[in-house]
Formats: sequence, structure tokens, C-alpha cells
Amino acid sequence: MALPSNFLASLTAPSVPEVIDWFLEKTKGNEKTGVGVWEWVKEITPVDLYCYLKARFGMPNGLQNVWRNDDSDNLIHWEWCLFCPQGSISILGLNFRTEVWVSGDFDVEDADIFDLAKFIKEDFANYGRQISEVRKSLELWTEFVNPYMRLRRSIETLQRELDSLKLRPETEAIPDITDVQSFSAEAWQTVATRYSKGLGICFGIRSMLPIMAEAYVNLLLFVLMRPDVKNDDRLRENTIRQPIDVRIKSLHMTCVGFERKPDYSHDACKAYHTLVNERNDLLHGNVVPEKLKFNEVHFSGKVPIFKSYRSLWERAVGVEIGAVGLHRLQHEMETVDNLIGYLKSCLNDEMRGSIEIISNKRELGINQKNGRVGILFPDHLVDIRAAYASGKSPVRRAV
Repeated sequence: MALPSNFLASLTAPSVPEVIDWFLEKTKGNEKTGVGVWEWVKEITPVDLYCYLKARFGMPNGLQNVWRNDDSDNLIHWEWCLFCPQGSISILGLNFRTEVWVSGDFDVEDADIFDLAKFIKEDFANYGRQISEVRKSLELWTEFVNPYMRLRRSIETLQRELDSLKLRPETEAIPDITDVQSFSAEAWQTVATRYSKGLGICFGIRSMLPIMAEAYVNLLLFVLMRPDVKNDDRLRENTIRQPIDVRIKSLHMTCVGFERKPDYSHDACKAYHTLVNERNDLLHGNVVPEKLKFNEVHFSGKVPIFKSYRSLWERAVGVEIGAVGLHRLQHEMETVDNLIGYLKSCLNDEMRGSIEIISNKRELGINQKNGRVGILFPDHLVDIRAAYASGKSPVRRAV
């Protein structure tokens, strides 16, 4: 192999000032500073590698630790810069991989990436106690999807798709066949297909709206539930399994941070309660003639006598528009937002600000030790790749 047999043992960790001096010297006069970049994705887990490096060499000493922001929104999260007789090796932790930069008076081969990983893992045993101590000092968080924001984003996506169809039943109804000059079977089919798609989207949105509001209530319970309730399995399960109106009415008792008791007789709550009943009829296919009716007709035996004539558009597309509730969609979206706004208003100022931030994040985290909920990463994903002026990539990857 190209790496010396004692390569791992020869590695030392210089101080940060020494690393800075070395970097300035190497870059003086545009001197080439690197001969190889390796990538590890599966060869060594990031947490094992981090614990080993910290146990053996102390705190990360690379330049990236000087430049990084003091949060989790960084291109590179940690770096160790290590010296050896032949040169240096930098090990960097990114969002999607570990990069190993080798620089100095030796050549590297593709096999070295696997050998170095193997030697490091074999060296774990020599620092077992120290590695264990480092691991114990780390906080373990579990990332999870925020159901409320997942539903809201899905609804907003569907709403944009529905808006793009530009359904305007008041102005684009297809005339009857008696209007020969205007009638076109092709035009009818085109419009009917567009409305069929749009009404399907509308059905989906209306079905999800009450669930989105319920997901917000459940998020409040998850984040703000009183410790004595959260830590008691029976009390916790009983709380989250209550009907939605009971959960809302008792938020001030089951959660911290409420400045006043939610009043379920408030207009926002009453409108939401009506919305839930409408959704149940829609989603479960309940047969409620009073809500589903669209026409009345007399019969003399088997002979229909219409009370009034309705157009082909009204009997076909118009019936579907009424049944799906296209004209009620905007009002129902406002109903859900009004309920959420009302529940926020019941919180104290400090908690309202925290919930506002948490609820708007798609991904959240929970501390495995103390159950604390937090935002671990920004909404955007970032990555970088080294590029040389020659256009050739210096990267060798192990997966």
C-alpha cells in the first residue's frame, strides 16, 4: 500500500495556531496543498469516527472549526487536521459523508481508503474507555416529521395545483346543445376533464383540513404537555385519545404555557366543530339527503314533471361542484386557520413565540434523555464538492 505501515500511529494533532501557520505556509505562492480526497459514507459511522478522534486527539483543531457558525447550519461541522512525517491528513464531517484530505510527500492509492478505515476501527480497542466517555457526553436526538407541517405543505401544494386549473364555473359553463353555434363536444370533454381533476383535488383538501387542525392540537400536546401527565403512560394515553373537542377544552389543564382556558363556545371553535361534521359526512360517504340534495322533481306514476329545467352543465358538472363543495373550500381553510390562531392567542407571549417557530418546521427533534423538543437543522440542505482548476476530480469514494 502507498501509506506507510506506521501511518496511523505517527499522526499527531497540532494546536490551532500551528494549523493556521501551516496553512498559510502551504498556500503561499499558490503552492499545491492536496494530493487526494477520500469519501467515507459507510466505511466508518460518523459518530464512531468522531468519538475516536476526540478521544485520541482532543477537540477538533481544523480550520473549519474556526470558520463554522455556532449552530448546525454549516457546510462542514467538524474537522481534525493531523500531522505526520510525510505531510498532513484532514478529516472533515459534512452533512452527507466524511471527507479525508491527504496532503504531503507520498502517493495514495484507491485501496488506501479502505485500509485507513480498517486501521482506525482496529485502533478503537486502544481507546475504548476514552471513546465511551466521549459518547456519553453526546446528546442523542431523534429526528421526526412534524405531522402538522407535513399536512399543511401537502394542502398548500394541492391548493396551488387547484388554482392552476383556474376553475371558474360561473363564467365557463358549457352551453346546452340547443345553442348549436356554441356547442362543441370536444370543448365539453376538455372542460369536464379539467373539472373532474380539480374536484378530486378539492375533495382531498377538504378531507385533510380538519385533520391538519387536529394535528396542530396534537403538536401542542406533544410539546407542551405537563411533565406529570407526560411521564404517566395512562394519563398521557388518555389525554391524546380524547375526542378533539375535549382535547381543546382541556389544553390549559394538560399543557404548560396557556395564559387562559380555551373557550370551545368561541366562534373559531364552533366553526371548526361544524367543519368536522361536514368532513365526516364527506369522508365517510354518509347519506344525508338534506346536505346532498341538488334538485326536486314531481312524478306522475313514472312520468317526471320537472319543477324547473336545469342545463346539462348544471346536471352534470354542477352537481359534482356542489357535492364536493368547491365554493366552500376557501371558507373552510380560513376556519382551520382561525382555530389555530385562536389557540395561539390562549398561550402566553413566550410560549406563543416558541410554538410559532416549532409548528412551522417540517422536521423536528426530540432529546432521548429528557424529552425536550427542538429544531435540529435548517429547512435547506447544503453540500459542497471540491473542484480543481484542471476540472479533474480528486475524489475517491468508498461506500
